[in-house]
Amino acid sequence: MRWRIAGLACALVFACTTSGAQASASACMAPAVDAAPDATLPADQHWVATWATAPQPAFPGPLDRYDARTVRLVVHATLGGPRARITLSNAYGDRPLAIADAHLARRATGADVVAGSDVALTFAGRRNAVVAPHASLTSDAADFAVPAGAELAISLRFAGPAAASTVHALALQTSYVASTPADAAATAHWSRARPIDSWPFLAGVDVAAPRAAFAVVALGDSLVDGDGSTPDAYRRWTDLLAARLQRDGAAVAVVNEGLIGNRLLHDSPDAHGSPFGRGFGEAVVARFDRDATPAGARVLILRAGANDIGMIGGVAPETERATPDQLVAAYRALIARAHARGLRVVGVTLTPFEHAKIPGYSTPDHEALREQVNAWLRSTHEIDALIDADALLRDPSHPSQLLPRLDHGDHMHPNDEGNAVLADAIDEGLLCVGAALATR
Repeated sequence: MRWRIAGLACALVFACTTSGAQASASACMAPAVDAAPDATLPADQHWVATWATAPQPAFPGPLDRYDARTVRLVVHATLGGPRARITLSNAYGDRPLAIADAHLARRATGADVVAGSDVALTFAGRRNAVVAPHASLTSDAADFAVPAGAELAISLRFAGPAAASTVHALALQTSYVASTPADAAATAHWSRARPIDSWPFLAGVDVAAPRAAFAVVALGDSLVDGDGSTPDAYRRWTDLLAARLQRDGAAVAVVNEGLIGNRLLHDSPDAHGSPFGRGFGEAVVARFDRDATPAGARVLILRAGANDIGMIGGVAPETERATPDQLVAAYRALIARAHARGLRVVGVTLTPFEHAKIPGYSTPDHEALREQVNAWLRSTHEIDALIDADALLRDPSHPSQLLPRLDHGDHMHPNDEGNAVLADAIDEGLLCVGAALATR
């Protein structure tokens, strides 16, 4: 049973309501089945990721440092709940990361938090913690009410050296580093702060939510990551989808696990002299287990493969050129892995990139391969639904390029209006399919 989404209309092939009409997400929640329920939560609740991001290695150059300082990282919750916890990542660090203090609060403006909203976080009952090299660490649950759509501030004071070896580079969100030691994790008003445009070390925020609530996870490359959307405005298509679901009263989170420059089959081409080093991260097939399954995930939106095509001959070497069969085999393997974990899979067609400003990205051969991959995505019954982003964003009079009014300007990524078109095309009934099939 499957949905196909092309343009703004959906054909319903799986009815989740007794009337058979298009279902709202709030009308079709299905109880989620967790492999290991958390004994610290009531039986009618489970953890659901309200926000998450994909950790990646830093790009080449001097690492940003926060030695014995405090960072205040701003994130946007998509689902509310009465308790919360955070996950820190030192995935690409070669030395332990020592946390002296960690706090969670509602963000006010700038680097300030809402007075009285702050709670201290603990790790195995302790205020301080050490995140081992190449590992992650989740805090204890905190009694902290997270409103849906709220801006949260996670403040981390480091006990010693802290170099930003593990980051999310394209945060599209301003966060802050305290300029003085006096501006600590629990301080509501910071006298001076240095803005940063990345998320160092923070990988996720979960909330306690009803058993029927779940997360939709978007996994892939820069079109998922939000490249082309306005910073500090929450205009990624995942943001816009989450906002609409919350307006409609749906108990659904939308979390973004996109990575700029990411590929389906190959890691960032560091070994080949690329100026981007390891910064584009591990291939989707390599990071799937880490990034596709945050707490409460039930639906996976998968968009990857464009960089496997376009980077060849420019950023990446010819030895990593992918054939259509190799790309399809990778999709099939990921679909099988997702289904084995109880995730429903929504595919996304590859959008046009003619005249892309990355050297070597746009060629006739690359365009032919993009069209072959899209033909398979449109015809396969191995995925549970399809978002035909190509049909939504292309220029009808010149299908190999983006519609100019939806083009951010690099001829690869949609602007805010293009992101809105994508978000509006995802019918809430698609999530009904995800929720209903999750318990089959």
